[in-house]
Amino acid sequence: MNILMELVLVFLMCACAVLPAKRALHMFQQNRYELGRYSEWIRENGKRLAAKNAVWICLMIVTAVMGTLFPSLLGQCFACAALVLFLCGMIVSEKKQNYIKPLVYTGRVKRQIVVLVILYLLWAAALILWEHLISLSFFGAFLMPWLLMYLVGGITSPIEAAVRKSYLKDAKRILESDPDLIKIGITGSFGKTTTKNIMQAMVSEQFNSLMTPASYNTPMGITRTIREMLKPIHQVFVCEMGADHVGDITELMNFVHPTIGVVTSIGPQHLNTFGFQENITREKMQMIEMLPADGFGVLNYDNEFIRSWKIQNPVETVTYGVKNQQAEYHAEEITYTQNGSSFLVVHGEERIPLETKLLGELNILNILSAVAVARHLGISWNIIQRAVKQMKQVEHRLELKKINGYRFIDDAFNANPTGSAMALEVLSMMPNQRFIVTPGMIDLGEKQNEINRHFGTLMKGKADVVVLVGKNQTKPIYEGLQDSGFDLEKVVVLDTEKEAFRYVWQVAKPEDTILLENDLPDAFNH
Repeated sequence: MNILMELVLVFLMCACAVLPAKRALHMFQQNRYELGRYSEWIRENGKRLAAKNAVWICLMIVTAVMGTLFPSLLGQCFACAALVLFLCGMIVSEKKQNYIKPLVYTGRVKRQIVVLVILYLLWAAALILWEHLISLSFFGAFLMPWLLMYLVGGITSPIEAAVRKSYLKDAKRILESDPDLIKIGITGSFGKTTTKNIMQAMVSEQFNSLMTPASYNTPMGITRTIREMLKPIHQVFVCEMGADHVGDITELMNFVHPTIGVVTSIGPQHLNTFGFQENITREKMQMIEMLPADGFGVLNYDNEFIRSWKIQNPVETVTYGVKNQQAEYHAEEITYTQNGSSFLVVHGEERIPLETKLLGELNILNILSAVAVARHLGISWNIIQRAVKQMKQVEHRLELKKINGYRFIDDAFNANPTGSAMALEVLSMMPNQRFIVTPGMIDLGEKQNEINRHFGTLMKGKADVVVLVGKNQTKPIYEGLQDSGFDLEKVVVLDTEKEAFRYVWQVAKPEDTILLENDLPDAFNH
């Protein structure tokens, strides 16, 4: 009877571990499969998670004590009952979850699941072979999945390195097989994806061009694009390059070898991993420093970090800017409306009028960088004017859209101080009542609270109603609103994005405007 009960207990433990394991994998994925980031996330969220799961922690302790004092049938029966209760609780909790970014079952995650299953089978065998471990059955279901991620990460790391090396080698072979391919690299602390989309819209008017989709700006994202999408018919490859560690841009430059490089911006992004602003500046500017002698660099001269960098590479460069009128490509006579922008591009003696559906100063900057590249490639002003006028808004980046009949400015993929400030400027131009829904900004290191507090101060006069998502992480924004004298009766703090939308549907009118500013992953939304 005891053997049968042990088998039942082990089965229950494994069944109960499924949902905690899924959540552990989810958080590991959102922390980019990096054990250091995963550890930091657990450290920062440990107290909050312990409070949220206090009932299960108590039940785990009681189960362990009962299993130790009564290792026979009584202890096993109690453990079974506790696990059934835990399983029911997990199922109910999972049904209530509304994930912002669900777990994506990539090949990497599937390999991690295989390793996790093997580790659990070994643990189950240990429970059956050594009866005194039965008291840890609840621990095995509740906490062990989170701890096993360290083993999973360690075991799969060399596997992933081998897979990555194989794919990279194949992608390099494809690139090297087409020496005539024009490769454009784009990097920056913000504005990369929008600039890439604008560049593609403009360049594809004259060339058969491919761009990296969505935010495929890592070695594996770029590799996947090359292996699955790049064809011999393509003449231009527009490649977004991201970085959150020292050496990332250097690695990507050695991989892709672009002949044209664009640096859209430099600012305090990913300070948790870069450490210092100087490291960010040096790494981003490798886009220019590593260009070939016959290459072409494009630099945003509105950005002080870019402007003050002393380039060592003698490669040809041009500058662009909106505020900096000394830039070689700059904008004059700018007119903003709620439906778009119009301006003159000034380059030497040339003064060319452009109209676009895109909103805000940041998008004018992005257009100017694409114009500089297009002119370098010999694209005529007529084609550029047509492309800019027909250009579609970039999804989730100052995208004006209708949702349920309400006017939204969707800037959900923006997460930087400069872009957020510009989004508020765009919101301020809108008629009627103006709402902002935001969870704030993350990954800004020690300056994060200061930057979010300043973000709060900027809202006065630009937003009428502020909806903050997540009490803890938006506290600095709330303090900034207080400092600015914002009417705090017009500030609402809610726990989830779902609640925020529900509030907006109840309070806003169709003629109002709602700015969605940033969209945190589940790991950071609290």
